[in-house]
Formats: sequence, C-alpha cells, structure tokens
Amino acid sequence: MKKLFIVITLSLSITTYAQKADVIIYGGTAAAVTAAVQVSKMGKSVIIVSPDTHLGGLSSNGLGFTDTGNKSVIGGQAREFYHRVYLHYQQPGAWQWQKQSEYGNKGQGTPAMDGTERTMWIFEPHVAEQVFEDFIKEHHIKVYRNEWLNRKTVQKKSGKIIAISTLSNKTFSGKVFIDATYEGDLMAAAGVRYHVGREANSVYGEQWNGIQTGILHHGHYFKTDISPYKIPGDASSGLLPRVSDKNPGKKGEGDNKIQAYCFRMCLSDNPDNRIPFTKPPGYDSTQYELLVRVFNSGWRETFNKFDPIPNHKTDVNNHGPFSTDDIGMNYDYPEASYERRKEIFKEHELYQKGLMYFLANDSRVPAEVRTTMSKWGLAKDEFTDNGNWPHQLYVREARRMTGVDVITENEVTGKKPVSEPVGMGSYTLDAHNAQRYVKEDGFVQNEGDIGVDIKQPYKISYGAIIPRKEECQNLLVPVCVSSSHIAYGSIRMEPVFMILGQSAATAAVLAIEGKTAVQDVNYEKLKEQLLKDKQRLE
Repeated sequence: MKKLFIVITLSLSITTYAQKADVIIYGGTAAAVTAAVQVSKMGKSVIIVSPDTHLGGLSSNGLGFTDTGNKSVIGGQAREFYHRVYLHYQQPGAWQWQKQSEYGNKGQGTPAMDGTERTMWIFEPHVAEQVFEDFIKEHHIKVYRNEWLNRKTVQKKSGKIIAISTLSNKTFSGKVFIDATYEGDLMAAAGVRYHVGREANSVYGEQWNGIQTGILHHGHYFKTDISPYKIPGDASSGLLPRVSDKNPGKKGEGDNKIQAYCFRMCLSDNPDNRIPFTKPPGYDSTQYELLVRVFNSGWRETFNKFDPIPNHKTDVNNHGPFSTDDIGMNYDYPEASYERRKEIFKEHELYQKGLMYFLANDSRVPAEVRTTMSKWGLAKDEFTDNGNWPHQLYVREARRMTGVDVITENEVTGKKPVSEPVGMGSYTLDAHNAQRYVKEDGFVQNEGDIGVDIKQPYKISYGAIIPRKEECQNLLVPVCVSSSHIAYGSIRMEPVFMILGQSAATAAVLAIEGKTAVQDVNYEKLKEQLLKDKQRLE
C-alpha cells in the first residue's frame, strides 16, 4: 500500500493543468488589464497569465505622478482608469492623512485633478491597484497570478502560437496571444525579432539614439569636476564604487546598454504613517562615497523629485548625478534568467534602501539634508505584504520588438508620417542615464540622459505592435513595442501602454472574428472600433 501511495502522489504532481480562452494575455501590467477588459467587452473569452501577484505594473507600484504629456490624446480604457481615480478622491474617506483642500493640485504639466474632465492623474499605489482589481472583478476576468512563463516550451504550429506553459506546469491555449510584459519574454520565446540596447544613429537616421557622450540634458549629470578615484586625483588608488572603468564608446554609435532602473518609492512624512529608514542587510556606506563628493561640491537638489501625491505621500524619482537610478547594473536584465533577474532586483533594492538610510543617517551628509530626509519614511499603508516596498522594479526598457513598423525619433518628432494609428503618444524623448564613466580629463560623468521636447503629439502605428508575419501570426505586443531606443523613451509611459493594450485587444478580437492573421486585420474596421470605444487617433 505504501508503494502504491507513492506512485499515485508522483503521477499527480506532474499532471498538467490546461486552460483555454480566445485570447491569452501574458503579463500583469496596466496594459494587460486594459487589454483583458477590451476583449471581454467585445464578447470573447480571455485569461490573464500574470507572473505578478499584484496587477497594474508601475501604475500600482509607486509611479503615481503620471507622465501624461498631452492628456488630450489619452482616451478609451486608459481615460476610464484616470476617471475612476478621480471618483475615488471625491470621497471624503479617501483623505485619511490629509484634507483634500490641503493637497494642492500639482501634476506633471497638468493639474493633478481635472474637475472639467473628471480625471485625476496623481494617485497613491493602493488606489491604482484597487481600480485595476475592480476592472477584473466587474468583467469576470480569469487571472492566474504568480505564473511564470516557461520560456522553453512555447508551442507553435504553422506560424502561430498554439499554447504556452508556466513553470508550475499549467498550460494555456488560445487563438491569439498578447505579450503585455515589460520584458517581452513571450515575444522572444515565440521567435520574434527584437533589439536590446541603443542602435547607432546611422541605423534609422536619428540624432538622439546612440551613445551620447558630452550631451548633458536635464540635471542628471556632474555639474562640477569631481574625481572618481578613492584618493582624489590619484588614478592608481582605484575607482570608487558605481563608476565604470570601461571606455564609454564613440558618440552616435550603438551599444548593449539600457537606461537605468530604480524603484518608485512611496514615502510619507506623516509621523503616524511613516516607517523610518533602517539599515538594510548588506549595507555598505562606501557605495555612496561619490555622493558625498557631490554634496561637498555644493549640490543641494536631493528632494527635487519628491513629487507630492495625496495623503502626505510622495512618488520619488531619480534626480541629479547620483540618485535612485542604479546606473549600469541592469544591462543583462532583459535576457537574463529568472534567477539572475531576482539578483538584479535585489541589487537595486539594497542600493536604494541603503541610499535612503545613508541620506538620513551618515554624518558626511549635510545636516540640512539629513534633517529633512529623517522626516520621511516608507508609507506604512502601502505595499503592506512586502515590507512597504514596491513589488515591481521600474524596468524602463528591456527588449523592443523589431516588427512590421519601427517607430523612431523621426516619427515621434513629426519628421516622418505615421499611417494606420492605433494610439498616440506625446511625452518628450526621455531616456535616463546608461553609464557613469571617467572622462579623458580624469573626472567622472554620466552618459545617456536625454530630454528632447516634441512639438505635438504623434501617432503610433498598428505595425508597431505586431511582429512580421513570417515570425508569428497571432501575437500582439503593446508594451515592448517596435521602436528605437530613443523613441521608446517617449512611448514608454503608462497611459500609452494602457492605450496600446486596448488597441491590441481590439485587433486580437477582429483577427479571431475574421479568421485572419493579426497582420491581415482590416485597418478600417479596426479604426472604426477604436473610435467607437473612444480611443484618440488624431
């Protein structure tokens, strides 16, 4: 009997769990949710297979100070999300730690709360997550959480994905698939072409794409001469931590480097809702020696990107030459194994938690900075199951598909026309630093931070969210879209991902109904449906 019991147990443990739906969406981002809602609204079955437990991506993981650009081009399900955020903050109970009248109304290039349009663009992480969960509940969408794609077992037949499997031996089969991840894992596993890193400017006839040594935009560079050596001015003493010993490369050429990642921390300065910064395991104060030298040069912009969100909280973003961006520590992330990605995640977490503790406690930090930083701490009522730390690393850029169309800075800046639009973007060409290196004069500098304003909103073509037909006929990619590095710097905004998620879902349903490849969807029918659903295409 004992042997029989063991045999039965083993056979059960390898049983494959199978699910079917018209559309299978891989990812837990805001794009995944808007895509699923749209499929449901159009009467087809849909399943979200999410590696994340918490839905919403960066929109519900600290990025509450929304990069809107021109909000008039944000329509459809994306605008509905911001409308529901607005409705939440009309409730007196939403203002637990602050009176609404005390909040102010500062947004990024737009008021935080727009009473005329009934939208709100600035919000707390838990509020965003609840809106996404409400969408899921209202539309009865099946979500499988903490399910990681088995990147070796994507099943294809006759140019189409038949099924995907997860590491827990679950299998999901569908008619059309949508990769809504920041990394593009399904896209890559399906054999679709993509690019990682910066293309040379010569590839697409661009100005701002490749290596940008000597170009100093924003304020995220060293404005004074600072030595990167352990003994200032003595190269033989070795480099300080967080400085590369590699040649930065030739201006305009391509490389494998990507813009830096960070966590968008949600901090509070309310003593009743604040957890003081503690020394993280593995803390090493020498990692921040370069920042001490920045302070000693007179720099005092530590709190310039503590952007206010409701209830005495802030969405903290990188600012200055040495900040929350962990420059140069993410190059292998896009194509890394899950195990390696976890290591990179932990490296960023230690760096950033250590930075906060350092700023609040180290005697080498100017007293006024320490005093102010000590008034801040992790918000006690956010990310309550994760030590009040965001679940999601800000993967600003990973793989980018090389699809039917490639959006470049020329399309973004209006130099080239875009046909068959499925959404619009409007943010500046915006890339964070990609490396920190030693210049020929022996001083340290950052490279890769680009901020170029664009004159007007631009169109994003249908061809930018579909692969080439010979590679895969039933996959749409609304997040790792087909674009150059610098064009992606504008496209990569959360409202745009929501817009493209909805448009991708619309195309998926039309492909199913027309029994065609996604590349053969009738654009006029697609456009008609998008406009009906209040997408903004002009």
